[in-house]
Amino acid sequence: MQSPNDRAIERADPATLRSYRPDQARPWLALGALARGSQQTLEALCLSAGALLVALLLVGVFAALSGKDPFAVYSALYVGAFATRFSLENTFTQAAPIMLTALCTAVPARVGLLVIGAEGALVLGGLFAVLTATAVSGASPWTGTIIALAGGACAGAVWIAAVGVLKHVRGVNETIASLLMNYIAIAVFNHLISGPIRDFSQTLKAQSWSVPPTFMIGTLPGWSVHWGLVVGICACVLMFVVMRYTTLGFSMDVLGGNRRAAQAAGLPIGRLMILACIIGGGAAGLAGALEVMAVHGAASESLIVGFGYTGILVAFLARQNPLAIIPVAILVGGISASGGVLQRRFDMPAATTLVLQGLIFICVLASNSFAGRLPWFRTR
Repeated sequence: MQSPNDRAIERADPATLRSYRPDQARPWLALGALARGSQQTLEALCLSAGALLVALLLVGVFAALSGKDPFAVYSALYVGAFATRFSLENTFTQAAPIMLTALCTAVPARVGLLVIGAEGALVLGGLFAVLTATAVSGASPWTGTIIALAGGACAGAVWIAAVGVLKHVRGVNETIASLLMNYIAIAVFNHLISGPIRDFSQTLKAQSWSVPPTFMIGTLPGWSVHWGLVVGICACVLMFVVMRYTTLGFSMDVLGGNRRAAQAAGLPIGRLMILACIIGGGAAGLAGALEVMAVHGAASESLIVGFGYTGILVAFLARQNPLAIIPVAILVGGISASGGVLQRRFDMPAATTLVLQGLIFICVLASNSFAGRLPWFRTR
């Protein structure tokens, strides 16, 4: 027979959550919880894989209706993403910022917030990386690079933290607030690079002052891929460890899973929400700073290519798991990198890969309705 505390924990009853001690739990309850967690992880993996396969099937149907061979289209997607060294380099270059922008959605989601403001945080991160690098142009190369990256990360962190503050203090919907703040950030960005900080020596397009060449980030040895890929992988691994093995991660999961239980346990709900937004915004801001410091060398419209919105797709496809973001970002980066191959070989629109990403996102959202309903994963 279960004790009252055992039954209360299974119901996540806040009234007795404070009085619960882990040593009172029955061993078989711990094993049962572990088994249920494994089942849920496997179910999430199957749902994401199924959503991806359905999206690819729909693209194949679209190609067949357009008179194209679906299998040739699939082959071109693979060739453009992973078949050659050049395509792999393009894929990894695309995946590097996507990993970081995906964290901007995934981390706040762990506390129950749907933040989609990574695009705004990214462009501001790139902008402030330029401003910071210009301000410390006399510093040594390593010092200047680190300060510029930190400036970009701080800009993104402050920007998304404002979303958390609005949610906690005024109850403003975080999804709408973060979406609208994207447009504000892009407008500020375009205004500054078109006037106050414009480099008028560049006549082809509006861009900001250039980053000092000594501050630029190089590429990995033997690869034409910048070090941002390593930074993105390390950030995802670090966030996985924090979320899985620390008290902070556990507190965030409790808040995201049951707000009443978090309140009853005395967790600092407001601080946790704002901290999650700071971490996510910092990651997106760092992505923008890396794009400027490793790819463009200045802030320009080339920075606004949708990495922030692609990060939303990756976060959902990875089911908000920071470790799963790494392979999913590489996969989605490969899809983006293969757009040119589809356009050249099949005369398909350049936006074909965007259509595929949109279909994947729709299928992922639709797959959520099957969570807990698949007979193979039902708890008996």
